Amino acid sequence: MHLDLDAFFCAVEVLRDPSLKGKPIVVGGKSENRGVVAAASYPARKFGIHSAMPMIEASRRCKDLIIISSKHGMYRMYSKVIMGILKAESPVIQQVSIDEAYLDLSDEINEWVESTDIARRIQLRISRDIGLSASVGIATNKMIAKIASDYRKPNGLTVVSPGTEVDFLSPLAVKKIPGIGPKTNERLAKLGIYTVADMAVIPDERLIKRFGKLGEAMVRWSKGIDERPVHEERETKSISTERTFSKNIADQEALLAILEKLSNKVGEQLRKKGFMAATIQIKMRYGDFSTFTRQHTVSDPMDDGREIYEVARKLFVTNWIPGEPVRLLGVGGSHFNEPRGQMSLDLGP
Repeated sequence: MHLDLDAFFCAVEVLRDPSLKGKPIVVGGKSENRGVVAAASYPARKFGIHSAMPMIEASRRCKDLIIISSKHGMYRMYSKVIMGILKAESPVIQQVSIDEAYLDLSDEINEWVESTDIARRIQLRISRDIGLSASVGIATNKMIAKIASDYRKPNGLTVVSPGTEVDFLSPLAVKKIPGIGPKTNERLAKLGIYTVADMAVIPDERLIKRFGKLGEAMVRWSKGIDERPVHEERETKSISTERTFSKNIADQEALLAILEKLSNKVGEQLRKKGFMAATIQIKMRYGDFSTFTRQHTVSDPMDDGREIYEVARKLFVTNWIPGEPVRLLGVGGSHFNEPRGQMSLDLGP
């Protein structure tokens, strides 16, 4: 089972302020601070607004847009309560972000239809006890369950029974498969591959030759195969990304451009996890393989790539030896803020 909370951040804001119901709202950074959209309500999505969009662009698309600053501590409190509901149904749960998780129900049911009863019970509890909605997908593996949870949003329940996986996947656009991003989708389109059915009829060797390891995965995906287990994940202590260059780079502008991209990626990962980092770190490796890290702790934790870049840029400019070729560059965030105080969720008796 894959459960995905519907427009989670926005739904929490509506729950706290019912006057926002039915209005186009987004959660994220303010446009004047060059912020980005972390979440968009369904009314806002009708204007083409989506997560990771620059807030200034979202404001242009909808003149009545309501912008709300992120309150990650509050969202995490709600998330913990919901994950507690899931753990009551299955001891094997893998939370993959603040608003989604997988459950392995294999040992909890004797017949397939029982999984539907569990899903409806979970949806009812989240709706009745908390006031939020969640969409659920049930299938024989993680990939299809995740696709299914997105199939009938919001508050949807999609069951892909054993033996029907290929029939379910075939008409779907290939971009619906987790792991196929915009660039890969464009490359596939150039080959005339638009749906999973199109992918399935391409000879395996051709996909592997064109896409390498990703092609091997595509062969499995097109057949509805995903053997990844559901497993508990360790608590995340830090989020980082780095890039090793094929040729050493000594140009400051080029290095700063890469640093900005890395910072934006860290920001995206932080927002997906529902974290805000109080400490920003850069990692640098010179052409002679000497490596060092530098970090700075801020008073206001952040999850915005542009803000992260400003801190990372200062660390880089202060510590880089001008003109010295760089082999590797990395950016990371750590010391995630914890919710402060106590919040009543009004869960009833």
